[in-house]
Amino acid sequence: MAEVSKRLQHFGESVIRRMTRVAQTYGAINLSQGFPDFDPPQQLLESLHRVSYEGPHQYAITWGAPNFREALARKQSRFMNLPIDPEKNIVVTCGSTEAMMVAMMTICDPGDKVIVFSPFYENYVADTILTGAEPIYVPLRPPTYNFDEAELRRAFEQKPKALILCNPANPSGKVFSLEELQLIAKFAEEFDTFVITDEVYEHIVYGPYVHTYFASLPGMFQRTLSCSSLSKTYSITGWRLGYVIAPPHLIDGARKIHDFLTVGAAAPLQEAAVTALNFPDDYYQDLTLQYQEKRDTFLQYLNALGLNYTNPQGAYYVMVDITPFGYQDDNRFCEWMAQEIGVAAVPGSSFFREPIHQWIRLNFAKRKETLDAAGRRLLRLKEFG
Repeated sequence: MAEVSKRLQHFGESVIRRMTRVAQTYGAINLSQGFPDFDPPQQLLESLHRVSYEGPHQYAITWGAPNFREALARKQSRFMNLPIDPEKNIVVTCGSTEAMMVAMMTICDPGDKVIVFSPFYENYVADTILTGAEPIYVPLRPPTYNFDEAELRRAFEQKPKALILCNPANPSGKVFSLEELQLIAKFAEEFDTFVITDEVYEHIVYGPYVHTYFASLPGMFQRTLSCSSLSKTYSITGWRLGYVIAPPHLIDGARKIHDFLTVGAAAPLQEAAVTALNFPDDYYQDLTLQYQEKRDTFLQYLNALGLNYTNPQGAYYVMVDITPFGYQDDNRFCEWMAQEIGVAAVPGSSFFREPIHQWIRLNFAKRKETLDAAGRRLLRLKEFG
């Protein structure tokens, strides 16, 4: 019998999604996969209820329903401080996962090189494999997760077609400083490189840190494909509404790729989500405060445990050092912790190109009751450390 594609040899199943199944197997509190355990805003639920009866229920325009793109353009123009044209600068996708793949396929040919910061969200490497590109890894070294300028320049000297920038970063919670972004922009200009941004945590940033949209830097809009989604901002990870924002010459190609990948995102969900895109600025300020409270609640338990961790600057993950427990294999530790402690995490090695096995990632996008329950279970780790 003929063999399956050779590209399947280069990546396995998602470790994050596997750990959700492990959590279900052992009845553990799932702090692995990054989704909330609370409902979306009430206004959004009411909008969904209305749309479920009134429609639309058939295909929207493949690159996004006009009213959705118009609302998205207004919102992102405000936050990105850029004039976003809903007809020329947007393609709506099935989540940011598709947005990233569309961006990669729009600009990369087989054999092209792509810079990826390590640690990275696991999909990025799969994206390079599926597009036939070759990743160039640049380390972000814990606990600060800063990069070395000389190492980044050497990566650019290999003439990459693109750099992938996750900001705020998953899994590290790093928010790239303006100075770091300006350096990346300088190299992108010097070496004529595209930048693909993943900015799904754009509204979850903790003071004094500030999120800067890479496309808003001088001269960068023309070489940037900005990818994001509504999943994290409005607590609707299951709705799968994402988008790419880019200049017209890139969006024209992205729309072709998207059309033949998925045809289009769900029409009724786009209609319902217009309500959220029209929320006032107060919503985003409150969102940050809510997540800061969740972060502070959860970190109190880590402090009580005496474990080292990286204080998140943005997003809703914390990387925790498990060195005191003596495990050489973070996968085995996470399996053990799910079974014996009742809390599921993601082994950090799934995010690193380097042979690093001392970190696990925990997600605090949960109700206070969930965080307190998980925290009490985690305190049992004192018996083993």
